[in-house]
Amino acid sequence: MLKEFRQFVARGNVMDMAVGIIIGAAFTAIVTSVVEDLINPIISLFTGGLDFSGLGVRLGEGEGAAVFGYGNFIMALINFLIIAWVVFLLVKGVNRIKDAVMKAEEAAPAPSGPTEIELLTEIRDALKKG
Repeated sequence: MLKEFRQFVARGNVMDMAVGIIIGAAFTAIVTSVVEDLINPIISLFTGGLDFSGLGVRLGEGEGAAVFGYGNFIMALINFLIIAWVVFLLVKGVNRIKDAVMKAEEAAPAPSGPTEIELLTEIRDALKKG
C-alpha cells in the first residue's frame, strides 16, 4: 500500500495539481489585495463609503436574537463580481502576451540546415567510401 501511495504521489499530474493549488492560493491573496486595497477604496469614493455589511433584519427580540444579515451577502456578491472582473482582466492580459510570443515564434525563420534527404545522402556516400 505504501508503494502504491509513493507511485501515486510521484506521478506528474499529482505534482502539477499540488503546484497549481499552491499558486492558486498565492494568486488568491494577490487578487484579494487588489480588490480590497485598491479597487474598493476607489469605489467607496463614488458611493460615499457605502457599506452594506451592517444591513440585516433581527429575527426575534432581545440580545441573543438571530439576524438575517442580507447585507453581508450583498457585499460578498459585490466583491465576487469585482474579483471575477480582475481575474478576467489578468487572464486576458496573460493570453494577449502569450499570443504575442507565439506569433513572434511563428514569424521567426526556421533554423537553416541540411534537409533530411541531404543528410541521408551524405551518410550513404560516407558509408560507400568507408
